[in-house]
Amino acid sequence: MDRPSPNLTPDPAALRLERALQLLDHSGQPAPAGRPGSGEWLQGLIDALVDLSSRDALTGLANRRSFDLALAREIDRVARSGEPALLLTLDIDHFKRVNDTYGHAAGDLVLKAVAAALHDCVRPMDLVARTGGEEFAIILPNCPSSFGDTVAERVRRRIERIPVTVGPAQQISVSVSIGGAFAPQWVRSTPTLWIERADQQLYRAKADGRNLVRLEAAAVSLVSSEEKRMLFDSSQFQDLE
Repeated sequence: MDRPSPNLTPDPAALRLERALQLLDHSGQPAPAGRPGSGEWLQGLIDALVDLSSRDALTGLANRRSFDLALAREIDRVARSGEPALLLTLDIDHFKRVNDTYGHAAGDLVLKAVAAALHDCVRPMDLVARTGGEEFAIILPNCPSSFGDTVAERVRRRIERIPVTVGPAQQISVSVSIGGAFAPQWVRSTPTLWIERADQQLYRAKADGRNLVRLEAAAVSLVSSEEKRMLFDSSQFQDLE
């Protein structure tokens, strides 16, 4: 009498766990502590995957999704508290030339070096993100306009001074152009409007010669028609009608 064939169908749960561990391994993250399969181990695995989903794989900085969420939270905080906040947007100058001259591996080294320098320049409360190919952004909560230029210049000079090794006995210097805008205080703005304002200053820095800082002066920050609509459509003003 023939014996029934064993069930060779893979366990979906086991496959998902294996895939999760592979993702951590490929990103250079250690396996979670504890006995595999235990509650502590599974929670560690979940926490590691959540952190991985919020990080840029190459630089380890916050990724675009994490940046967008943080920017929305900061806009809400500024609207409620009235505290100042600064958004800096940065581009690596002539990054395409680096890739074309030294190769994409060298370009990756430049991105990592710039990311490390940015991380070292900011406070623990600030958020540094890689938002595009050679594009970065920094959210600086509670940053008064009187400190904006100092902070941005410190970032620019730090990157300008770091030599990046791209080959045997071969180093190059890189620079960034920086634009910045302050969030309108007590106004319910949007992430898009805030980014647009910072980017306008970034374009000024590029047009003026690169390796420069250009900030929107807080004193002349204009409230857009969309922001006015959001302000006067809020419930607290509707109650006055």
